[in-house]
Amino acid sequence: MKKKVRITDTILRDAHQSLMATRMRTRDMLPICEKLDQVGFFAIEAWGGATFDVPMRYLNEDPWMRIRTLKEHMPNTPLQMLLRGQNLVGYCHYADDVVEKFVELAAKNGVDIFRIFDALNDIRNMEVPIKAVREAGAHAQGAICYTTSPVHTINKFVEMAKELEKLGCNSICIKDMAGLISPQVAYDLVSALKRETKVPINLHTHCTSGMGPMSCLTACQAGVDIFDTAFSPFSWGTSQPPTETMVASLQGTPYDTGLDLELLVEIGYYFFNLREKYKGLISPVAERPDVSALIHQVPGGMISNLRSQLKEQNAMDKYGEILKETPRVRRDLGYPPLVTPTSQIVGTQATLNVLSGERYKQISQETKDYCRHLYGKPPASIDPEIRKKIIGDEEPITCRPADLIEPQLETLKEKAEALGILKTEEDLLTYALYPAIAPKFLRGEMKEESLPKEESLHTPVADTSTEFEVEVDGETFLVKIKSSGEKTNEKTSPTAQLPTGAVLSPMNGMVLALKVKTGDKVKKGDVVVILEAMKMQTPIHSDHAGTVKEIFTFESEIVSAGDPLLVVN
Repeated sequence: MKKKVRITDTILRDAHQSLMATRMRTRDMLPICEKLDQVGFFAIEAWGGATFDVPMRYLNEDPWMRIRTLKEHMPNTPLQMLLRGQNLVGYCHYADDVVEKFVELAAKNGVDIFRIFDALNDIRNMEVPIKAVREAGAHAQGAICYTTSPVHTINKFVEMAKELEKLGCNSICIKDMAGLISPQVAYDLVSALKRETKVPINLHTHCTSGMGPMSCLTACQAGVDIFDTAFSPFSWGTSQPPTETMVASLQGTPYDTGLDLELLVEIGYYFFNLREKYKGLISPVAERPDVSALIHQVPGGMISNLRSQLKEQNAMDKYGEILKETPRVRRDLGYPPLVTPTSQIVGTQATLNVLSGERYKQISQETKDYCRHLYGKPPASIDPEIRKKIIGDEEPITCRPADLIEPQLETLKEKAEALGILKTEEDLLTYALYPAIAPKFLRGEMKEESLPKEESLHTPVADTSTEFEVEVDGETFLVKIKSSGEKTNEKTSPTAQLPTGAVLSPMNGMVLALKVKTGDKVKKGDVVVILEAMKMQTPIHSDHAGTVKEIFTFESEIVSAGDPLLVVN
């Protein structure tokens, strides 16, 4: 019996997020939308993930306008978004009223299918968004984050799928964000899901390890209903299997997609030409499969940028250390799947462990919150010694994290109105999700970044520091760490004497919060500043007791490694 397999194409979201940090402009998508709308895809993934904050931060684009415009140009094809459960499109949990309103407005603006996942596979964090999607009359696709560890088994994944089906999910997605699923496991897992559930099954994988196309084929043989691809100019490597190739491969088989190959080739040529515009953003490493991903499970984009920057610094010896440290941190923290935001938490902590010369000497706020279970319940127990080092004797919470968050919308609305930045309902949600950057964007103060030249992707750095780029889930962050004995800073001059008692910034970042004011008394170890770097918050502690004599920075300032932030003596 012939079974028509459907395809979701990721060209407008995950494909360019995986290969070039989500930098495709909306204006470059629109000319080909009419053709895309003619194909007959199950869906086109066009929103969610990093396509909400990156357009604001770097492209000076309103993400709400993007999804509305795309829907106007593709009225016949369901548009899909990736929703991070209670995190929505951010990096922390939001109150239920924020989640419900966001889903309502996303559906209103053009999202037809919501792929909902939780980084820890904690279904409690998916319940409210799934219910909100159903109430909005949209398609709720519950996603299982696929990973490998001693505690992740086919039986566990099937149990999760059955729970998602009971919650009302219209379909189930195997979300293999790191390209780890082998052809045999794809066959076994899809077979088990088809036996135990009644809803359609979707396989989402990447080509990071090179197994993606074969895993899609065996998934078809096991009865998968949908799988994800990307048009060939933005496929392979850390992206999805190529659309045209997979359609051609299945022609004449029981799994024939029925899609028009000539039309797909025509669309592929458009993206081939468009790729030339963006080639300076695409790392050759991100384009190549790397089977070592099966061992360290580090997302491919992060690998490519880390290699490039360490090579420029003549510090490639640290590359191996960081790759080895990442699975160690993951094991310490109870084997979380490496997907946003846990990929940032684990990856950043591993990098800090290596570059600071001591494991868990510097600990991000997110790592602390993770150990408090504020992101949900880890798949396995956190190493007791590590947990004690991170949060001391504090006991983790046992409830759903969002149960601790009071309704936020009314308070946020008052703040946004005071700032004079609200013109639409959507503006309030933008502010709720990204309060640090939304005011500047909504006031029209952001500028679109220029595309880099292919031969000059990375910024050269001085010899007095370690500076490198890390790419996590398609977005690039600059980190710069001074050696402990460094006495230079960029706010004064390379030879200037630092003030006695100065508290220095350990890395590049944005001052998210000042926790003290002039005249305050502090104890050794008190948090005086919170920095945001790589989307993680790092508390800066005073290394001695005293009185805050002078403050050199302000909230929202971008500081460099070694900059004096304040004086305590």
